[in-house]
Amino acid sequence: MINIRPFASLGHADHGWLNARHHFSFADYHDPERMGWGAIRVWNDDEIAPNTGFPPHPHMNMEIVTYVREGAITHGDSLGNKGRTAAGDVQVMSAGDGIRHSEFNLEPVKTSLFQIWIIPDERGGTPRWDQREFPREQANGAWTLLASQHGGDGTLMIRADARVWGAKAGTGQHLHYTANPARHLYLVSHAAPVRINGQLAQPRDGIAITDEAELQVEVLGDTELVLVDAI
Repeated sequence: MINIRPFASLGHADHGWLNARHHFSFADYHDPERMGWGAIRVWNDDEIAPNTGFPPHPHMNMEIVTYVREGAITHGDSLGNKGRTAAGDVQVMSAGDGIRHSEFNLEPVKTSLFQIWIIPDERGGTPRWDQREFPREQANGAWTLLASQHGGDGTLMIRADARVWGAKAGTGQHLHYTANPARHLYLVSHAAPVRINGQLAQPRDGIAITDEAELQVEVLGDTELVLVDAI
């Protein structure tokens, strides 16, 4: 089953400094048919104006993965962590039993990112934050594992039975993914249309997938893709 959710149908909130699209119910956007996808609870497509951002605010019991598409995001938290995550790179935060953090675009240009929240396998635990550079040239035409339950081998760790993949691909390239039909997958292409098992999706559409054993993704323009495979 492949369900394409057009970008125009997503929840929308324009705060001036923040232009946000919500793939699932979030904040003032509520759709009982889009409360999440398996363990994937939030997928926000955010555009943040220069020299603005989110002041300190709390989180609990959530794995938060941020994939930066353009610009950069600067993080600070109540544990004392600080870091700047630039385009093509990823940060993760395990909120555990409670953490406060801020996220600011301190760049002179717009920052755009996907922020993905995944329900952890267990509640509580010590909060943690990490980031990693994933050079775009190394991800050309193939999936790169960005975050997973056990981390290691250059990937980031999350406390959830999930894998977060990224890819950079161009016109005419094909990406293959072997899936477990019992799991929930969600795919978004940033800048170009794709065909997934023959179905056409436009840039920034949400593609919800389950009951599929194989994914064949045909890329119809230069783009970056993010795929989450979760229970």
